[in-house]
Amino acid sequence: MNRVLTLLAAILFSLPVAAAELGDDGLHKTDWMRDTFKDLREDLEDANAEGKRLMVMIEQRGCIYCTKMHEEVFPRPEIADFIRENFFVVQLNLHGDLEVIDFDGESLSEKQAARKWGLLFTPSILFLPEEVAEDQTAAQAAVAMMPGAFGPGTTLDLLTWVQEKRYALDTDEDFQRYHARRIAEREAEKSQ
Repeated sequence: MNRVLTLLAAILFSLPVAAAELGDDGLHKTDWMRDTFKDLREDLEDANAEGKRLMVMIEQRGCIYCTKMHEEVFPRPEIADFIRENFFVVQLNLHGDLEVIDFDGESLSEKQAARKWGLLFTPSILFLPEEVAEDQTAAQAAVAMMPGAFGPGTTLDLLTWVQEKRYALDTDEDFQRYHARRIAEREAEKSQ
């Protein structure tokens, strides 16, 4: 019976999941992304009002790693549901010209914001705290940054680590230690 369940799980996890559609800008679009005026302070207020964390996702047209995330990681129900329930997601285009208002009040294009924040690769995801000082930029205020494409386990662990505010705990368990512990816990569960 255990082999049948294992085989069934392998088949289910190998089936393609619904990937996000491409927008006119060439970026992947999902139902958990918000279409905002890209005033980050307003977006933070809206996220807080909903009891969610602000997540700023920077992507670009033709990014193979963005595609990987949108085809293999984000569509997984446990990840999509977690994002939908806990995060207010604003997408920016690494080479875009739409206006963004940073937390420090500076108005600039998406591409200028990405440059200002020192972001070179996509996807890059900034996770913001509930409060940001008036003189801070998004990059300075971020409690964590996901630089690139990660697998489902790492992605879910990072989302959980941010949502639980584990970065603020007075322990020696940084994200890498937290992630290693979670991997060990999952392996232990499998062997039971």
